[in-house]
This record gives sequence, structure tokens and C-alpha cells, in this order.
Amino acid sequence: MSIKLRTLVALTIAILIFILSGILSITISKRSGADIKKEIGVTLSQNAYQMADKLDYFMWSRYGEIKVLSELDQLKEQKHPESIEKMLNRLHDSIPSFSWVGLTDKKGNVIASTQGILKGKNIEERPVFQRAKKAPFIGDVHDAVLLAKLLPNPSGEPVQFVDISTPVYGKNGDFKGVLAAHLSWEWSKEIRDTVLQPMKSERGSTEIFIVSAKQDTILLGAKHMLGKPLHLKSVKQAQQKKNHWNLERWPDGKTYLTGYALGQGHLDYQGLGWAIIVRQPEDAAFIPAKNLQSFILFLGGICSVLFAIAGWLLAGKIADPLQQITNAAYELRKGNKVEIPQVRGIKDIEVLSSSLRNLVASLSETESELGRLEDLAHNDALTGLPNRLSLYLQVEQAIRSARVVADGYFTLLFMDLDGFKHVNDTYGHHIGDELLKEVGKRLKQNLRKGEYVARLGGDEFVLLIESSSGDPIEEGKRIGCRIINVLNERFMFNGNSLTIGCSIGGAVWPMNGEDIEDVMKLADQALYLSKKSGKNQVNFIDLPSIQAVQ
Repeated sequence: MSIKLRTLVALTIAILIFILSGILSITISKRSGADIKKEIGVTLSQNAYQMADKLDYFMWSRYGEIKVLSELDQLKEQKHPESIEKMLNRLHDSIPSFSWVGLTDKKGNVIASTQGILKGKNIEERPVFQRAKKAPFIGDVHDAVLLAKLLPNPSGEPVQFVDISTPVYGKNGDFKGVLAAHLSWEWSKEIRDTVLQPMKSERGSTEIFIVSAKQDTILLGAKHMLGKPLHLKSVKQAQQKKNHWNLERWPDGKTYLTGYALGQGHLDYQGLGWAIIVRQPEDAAFIPAKNLQSFILFLGGICSVLFAIAGWLLAGKIADPLQQITNAAYELRKGNKVEIPQVRGIKDIEVLSSSLRNLVASLSETESELGRLEDLAHNDALTGLPNRLSLYLQVEQAIRSARVVADGYFTLLFMDLDGFKHVNDTYGHHIGDELLKEVGKRLKQNLRKGEYVARLGGDEFVLLIESSSGDPIEEGKRIGCRIINVLNERFMFNGNSLTIGCSIGGAVWPMNGEDIEDVMKLADQALYLSKKSGKNQVNFIDLPSIQAVQ
């Protein structure tokens, strides 16, 4: 039985459009879906790193405050317990995380403490005294023993502390006692909430766990899991100092997208080896990717139906023009980038070819828009500079490029603005944000060939220099001085003239180590050395100098 030309053409066009739309829709949805899933995993790993960094910085700050306090003459002499107690109470009022702070004599008797709690008691047998006789001590999370019934506990939950203590020596260097502090573990929940806050509106099912290095015990997380071991691949990888993400099954039998990082300390605080785990149920984590895939497939299906109807209504006298369109569609199916030909002379085919061109352009624009959104994920929202993720990708590229060249290397300059906190405190955060934007603009405008700048967060920036010849340290110092001079120039905001400084620390890969994470830490330590040495200067890593500062 013969088929009419119109019917044959309509069927041919319908099949062609279904195939074309299906191939484009499935290809775009799979590619974009995979990219979005990767971005979500990277976001969780970044959240884990951010949590670890905030925990370490908090502990380093409290550790530093206790060390500084122990150096005061009042504590060394121990002559006026009442004055010491007032000082400790002021510390407690200023920083409520210090649940209890006490000063003992050399026999372990508490001679002054916050609110007078445990005053006159002997804590000689407690680790907070025993472990701090010769050197500062930082203890892992533990249940309260002596203070459980003495401190307010509105929640009724078990009270837990982190211990910080340091020996107190007299002016002659003789052991006078121990300054001990118990930090309430509640502060960890506050830090967790600040990390989770940006994700609450989109994916409220995100959870953060802190896992101790001792028997992989959960210190913070779901209530029913507290105090229990967590044996996961992610925990082991975090303890190996890796920062990434996995899709893995948890003890409850459910699959979660899991980001992880390790708290490795901050400056002279060595850290307690806490593994930070951020998890999200697989279904909740990948909802954006699934929605996008469904939308693209739905759009492709609708377009296919519409064009099939158009083919039936508009099919007429067709010969060569139809063959041209079919050939172009075949090339698209093979993955080649071609355009549907614009046919002239036959009105029906002109409309069909024009509609096909618009369909391909629409789907291509959708893919381009997804690419633009992916680019936004790599840039800092405030300054427009590349962010931490972009920096790591650039560092990986720099490592690959350096290994191609004999004796290849590159330099990292960690930058921190001097006086930025004063600007925020004096003029407000709005001016502080404007200042950061202007700093980012100046850095970008002063980039030269082989230089790459990124913002890590706050007032911290990093400059990557891909050197080709000469002494990398001298080159880094020269470039660092150039940056300092640029940032020392006055900033004008609303008639206010502002000046800031910039402390810079540098390290060179692979001169300072093959592991890029180690090189970054050394650059950060060199930055700390610049801060300690007077600020607004450039220092490169010098291990003896760094150890002396520590």
C-alpha cells in the first residue's frame, strides 16, 4: 500500500524532530546534571573545610588568651587572689565559652576561680593540672566531673568541656601553679549553625558531624549518634588530611553525599585531629540536578510534539529541501556542530527550517546559561575575583605546567590586609565591603603575565606567580612590594580618606615541598611572620625563623 507524500513527509519530520530533540535534551541534561552534582559535592567539602577552619581558629584564639593571661605578673606572684578572681570573672563575662577558669598553686589547690567555683579545692589528680605541669595542655572533649553540678545547665543535657591549661612560672622561672580553663562544648554548636545557615533555605537536611581521633567517636552530630563510633571511608580519608567528598552508605543503611575535612590546627595550635563530616541525603542533595534534567527533557518533548504537528500541517511539495534538513539533523545526531539550513522558495519548508534553527539555538542557549552559572560558582560574589575553588584548580594547572618544564616552579603569596578590622569597626561593614571591592579591583588591574589572584575570604587574598626564570624568592619579594605599594595608596569613600597595609607571606613549589598543601601552610606561616615582624612587609618561608616564632 502506497503512502501519500504528505503523510510520508509528516512522519519523517516527526521522527526526525523526536530524535533530534531527544539527543540534544539527553546530552545536555546528563552533562549539566553531572556538573551540578559535582558542584554540590564540592560545596559540602568546602563546608567541611570551613567548619574545621572555624573550630581550629576558635581553639587557637582561646589557647592564645590563656597563654597571654598566664604571663601576667599578678598570676606569677599569686599575692592578691581577689584581684586575680576579678580578672578571671571579666574574662568569663567577655567570652562566655570559658565556663570555668581557675588558678592553682603548685600543689593543685585552687586559689582563684570564676565565680569562686572550686576555690579551695584540690585538683592535683585531674589531667588539666597533671598534664600542664611542664607544658601547655589542650584536652579533647570530655564529660564534666567536678563541675557537673556546680555550673548552670538549663538544657539538662550532659555537660561537656574542652580543657586548656598552662603552667605558671615565677619571675625566677620556678613552677608556681597552673592556669586551667574549661571551654563549654556548646560553642561548637554555634559554629556549626553559622556554617549551616546559608544552606537552610535550600537544603535544610544538611548535618555536620565532628569525629574524634580517639576511636572515631562522634563528638557532635545527631543526638542518637553522640558518643558512638563512626566507621566510614570519609572519616578515614579525612584523617589522612584529604578534603573531598564521597557518595557512601552510612550505618543507618541510607546513602548520603558526604563532604569531609580534617582540623589540622592553626599557627602554633596543633589541633586535636577532629574529622569534620558534612552529610546530605542523596535524594535531597541531587534535587537541583534532577529538576534540571526533568525540565530539559520536558522542554525537548514539548518541542518535539509541536514540531511534529507543524510538520504535518506545513508539509507540502518537498524534495531537496527536506533532504538538506535531514542531512543536517544527521550531523547533529553524530555530535557535529552544524546549523539547520535556511531553505528559500517553499513557504512551508521555510517555516519548518526556521523553527528547527530556533529549537537548536534555544537548547544551545540553555547549555550556555548553565555554563555561565558554573562560572559564577568559581568567582567571589563580592569582589568578582576567583574564589578558593578556582585557586585550587589554577594551582593544579600550575603544577602540571611546571612539571613539563625542567626545574619548573611557581610561587604562592598569601596576603592579609593590615587595619581592615579598624575600618570595619570605625566606618561599618558597608564601607568594609566597598574597601574589599576596591582592593580586588586594584589587584586585578595590577596583574601581569603569569600572575593569578584569588580571594580566600574575609580580607585574605592569594597571588599565584608562574615564574619562568630567575630567583623565585627575589621575584616574589619584588612583586609583593609592588602589591603593598599599590594597596598603601589612599582609598576614598564618601569623603573619608582611608589607608591600609598589607602583610604578605610566600612559599615556592616545589622548593618548599612537593605537597602543595604543605607549601600553602608554609606560605601562611610566612604571612604570620610578617604580621609578627611589624606588618606591611613581605616575608618568605624560612624554617628556622618560623620555628623561632612558634
